[in-house]
Amino acid sequence: MRHHQRDFAVDNRLFFTAAIAAVIGAICTVAAFILLNLIHFFTNLFFFQTFSFVDKSPAGNTLGLWSIAIPVIGALIVGLIARFGSEKIRGHGIPEAIETISFGQSRMSAKVAVLKPLASGIAIGSGGPFGAEGPIIMTGGAIGSLIAQRFSISAAERKTLLVAGAAAGMTAVFGTPVAAVLLAVELLLFELRPRSLLPVIFACAVAAFTRPLLMDGGRLFPLHTGSVGLSVLGICLVAGILSGGLASLMSIVLYKVEDSFHKLPVHWMWWPAIGAVAVGIGGYLQPRALGVGYDVIADLLNHRMLASAVISLLVVKAIIWVIALGSGTSGGVLAPLLMLGAGLGTIISMLIPGSDPVLWPLVCMAAVLAGVLGAPLTAAIFAVGLTGDFDAMLPLLLATGVSYGFTVLLMRRSIMTEKIARRGLHIYREYGVDPLERAFVEDVMTTDVSAIPAALPLQEVLSQYFGMNQQFRAMPVVTEDGAVLGMLDRGTLQKALQSASVSDGVASLFDHNGHNTLHVAKATETCQTLARRMAAFHLERLPVVSDIKTMRLVGIISRSDLVKPARISYQEEHIRER
Repeated sequence: MRHHQRDFAVDNRLFFTAAIAAVIGAICTVAAFILLNLIHFFTNLFFFQTFSFVDKSPAGNTLGLWSIAIPVIGALIVGLIARFGSEKIRGHGIPEAIETISFGQSRMSAKVAVLKPLASGIAIGSGGPFGAEGPIIMTGGAIGSLIAQRFSISAAERKTLLVAGAAAGMTAVFGTPVAAVLLAVELLLFELRPRSLLPVIFACAVAAFTRPLLMDGGRLFPLHTGSVGLSVLGICLVAGILSGGLASLMSIVLYKVEDSFHKLPVHWMWWPAIGAVAVGIGGYLQPRALGVGYDVIADLLNHRMLASAVISLLVVKAIIWVIALGSGTSGGVLAPLLMLGAGLGTIISMLIPGSDPVLWPLVCMAAVLAGVLGAPLTAAIFAVGLTGDFDAMLPLLLATGVSYGFTVLLMRRSIMTEKIARRGLHIYREYGVDPLERAFVEDVMTTDVSAIPAALPLQEVLSQYFGMNQQFRAMPVVTEDGAVLGMLDRGTLQKALQSASVSDGVASLFDHNGHNTLHVAKATETCQTLARRMAAFHLERLPVVSDIKTMRLVGIISRSDLVKPARISYQEEHIRER
């Protein structure tokens, strides 16, 4: 029995990281509170000319045609902030966070932490059809990264704290800690390990506990649907396919619009203002399409809108959203997607007499989100967290799964990763246990080892082991009791013969007190751990010892041995049998 093997890798710094994450969770709750109040402040300033933090919808303004100019003014300010402040504030935040995690060593600047919520508050407050989740994910991530940079920690730990801040910010805005943790796992962490999962859980839990101290602690869209039966199965499949189709369509159109802006003969600083012209016109025709639109989502979920009003509102919202987001302004994608999905569900419910009219806006809302994010579990739990409707879990799970499968088969990348791919980078989003993590050194090492006795004279070593019949590039040198002194290759031996006597024992080439500097492998190590060490120190073969104290040789492992687990994985994936 292998008593040394564990289910999870042990990380003694886990509690240290989790403690910092808990502090980050509290700080990000304050940041979310500030962001939401910035949105309220700028909404009142732009549309009602008052200094107030009261939550008002821009749809209630009485500016008439002047309302068309408000989004343009806000977008001009955002363009200036991005041009002379930080270009990192452009976009909806999640792709930028993913890129920083995967390719930027999880380092964010203080400028992003300050300018992102400010720019997003101005963009959304001036009528931008966005949500607050993308900006708070970017802002929370920046806060987590900045705090992490104050400590002497690894890039992996810094990534964990960045994601903890992002997830805590999402928790604070929506009050959905479980969905935030799942979003971190499905979209940001790119791993599922205790070292990263537990700090994120701590941050989200702290954010959820502290949220009622600053904001309304209730559900954002309280809802209750009736019990479901077998009759809804087919409707869930259709709703999932339609939602996946809508998600794919929105992704394709968004990047077509972005490509169009890149062809304009003006600096990108002016693009948000150009896109805001469409926002202003659309907002004049459909004022409820402006801003975050939580009130509209609530009306759609509770079936309080007529079909004609739903269709016209959603058409306008979709058009101004893709144009504004494609222009590179600052704002989130989740709230607009929730609205579009709920609108699709409202239309479906009107076409299906006798079904629960409240269920389908909720189901399609989650399914569209699953298709766009490529995160079905996050979308299903997010919908439950927003509404508290646990009875809808089964249709939510089925519809989000169908939508996710539809987009995976149809689309190469999601909205979140397409922007990164256009910068020449690639994100591979499938999770799985690395075959090297499952295999141990003792599983793949060679036990029949050709070792060089430490007492053998140098000349005999050259003739016996490195002559015409040389089999191995390097071989271990061992003492009489089987302890490893080091690895010897032809180049090292020939260099030694130029300055040493041929009768000297090969042991003279090694520092007998230098075992701590000798690179060895232990039989109980995973192949993944060893592969990283061999790559870091440019090693090709390592002696395998029973333990560091005795240094007793038990085998040899080479880089070619590390291919063996991959061969097994290939067989599991590609060989089909009954």
